[in-house]
Amino acid sequence: MTKKVAVGDKFLLFVKGGSFFMSHDSDLNNDLGYFDKMAHWSFDEFGIHSECLTDWDLYELLKARVTPDSKILDLGTAGGEKIFEFFPDCAEILGTDFSSAMIGTARKNLEKSGKKNVSFKVMYNLHMDVPDDYFDIVVARHTCTVASQIYRCLKPGGHLLLRGVDKYDCWSLKMEFGGGQGWNDPVPVSISDYEQVLAAGFTEVELVPIHMKDYFKSREDFKGFLEVVPILDDVSIGGQELNEELLDRYIAKNTVGGRIVLIRNYYGISARKPLG
Repeated sequence: MTKKVAVGDKFLLFVKGGSFFMSHDSDLNNDLGYFDKMAHWSFDEFGIHSECLTDWDLYELLKARVTPDSKILDLGTAGGEKIFEFFPDCAEILGTDFSSAMIGTARKNLEKSGKKNVSFKVMYNLHMDVPDDYFDIVVARHTCTVASQIYRCLKPGGHLLLRGVDKYDCWSLKMEFGGGQGWNDPVPVSISDYEQVLAAGFTEVELVPIHMKDYFKSREDFKGFLEVVPILDDVSIGGQELNEELLDRYIAKNTVGGRIVLIRNYYGISARKPLG
């Protein structure tokens, strides 16, 4: 689950289950309360089937870079689910998240896993409280980052792997409703992140657009999904009621083989801190 929270003129984004959402007029305490409510929630209840149309896999790239001695920092870890499912074994993994509720969930998951090389802590991505030149790899999934702070904590030769959701995510849905998260962004977040990574001094920087399709089995599942995740402004978690007429219009236009299709637009960035 992702939530974007204003801190001054910056934003924090949270993720659970691989979806990204943005909020530009948010209050910090309200958004943290929102996210704490989601600490034990899962996308599994909606039975979403996802199809990736782009050959860019963050976890395959991670595996190719990890050695037994690697130290990994996972920013925006949520409940740590991705660490336990996809991260390879290595010397040390630290998962961080802005939400204390999420870190509480992550620690419960850690206890169940029995892993000894993994730890979790609450941390603001905009004020990274980690040692300089310490990590071999930093992973950031659908979360706000400050590239210069990531650069600082990486060892020379260390790697950054970043995956986010772009302005045009679910764009046909947003067009139907006449707005949504990121609707008025002047620059896609992929471009701003890419420029920030370059400006921080990283080399071997690659930006890859990632296209996916999410399939929903029923109107009920799709509507329930939209009422929980803030893709559409002011709808999710007790906000305004979803416009049923617009919802049905979207579904009529985007049902294929009996399933409702939602087009997702992500991006991946890989980069490296110079050796010298």
